[in-house]
Amino acid sequence: MPLDDILLDADDKMSKSSEFLHQEFTGLRTGKASPGLVENVQVEYYGAQTRLRDLAQISAPEPRLLVINAFDPTSLGAIEKAIQAANLGVTPMNDGRVIRVPIPELSEERRVEMTKVAKRLAEEQRVAIRNVRREANDKIKALQKAGDITEDERDQGLKDIQESTDAYIKKIDDLLAAKEKDILAV
Repeated sequence: MPLDDILLDADDKMSKSSEFLHQEFTGLRTGKASPGLVENVQVEYYGAQTRLRDLAQISAPEPRLLVINAFDPTSLGAIEKAIQAANLGVTPMNDGRVIRVPIPELSEERRVEMTKVAKRLAEEQRVAIRNVRREANDKIKALQKAGDITEDERDQGLKDIQESTDAYIKKIDDLLAAKEKDILAV
């Protein structure tokens, strides 16, 4: 595998880690209503597990309220059960046409707990990025050992991998800081 391919592959994997963290953070509950909180909830729909966003339109008309308007009104009961089973700390209300999900205020204790969860998720992605760096470094060193690249190219490749690692870890730290601020905002 040529050096450029190793660098591109590593960058792609690191990028996916930060995107994954961003997705995880959307589902992490803060004090305000966000469709991201419920959009990935799995609903039993005609015998198949389906994401809620594929079954309904989710909106946040007010800061503390989600409204779920199902494309198929017969699926409202299944959607309600799935939201309750997801253990998100919210109680859906089904009126037969739409499901309303009021988002309660977070207690201080719950906010601290949520920041701990956010920190754990961020650390998992930092570790994933470091693992990508280690794999890429091993591949580059193997290329140099096999005589496919020079020592200077190896050193430059290792430097490039480290720069990418630093950039993506900074991005993760920035995402975490923004999420913590969002969670702790009263």
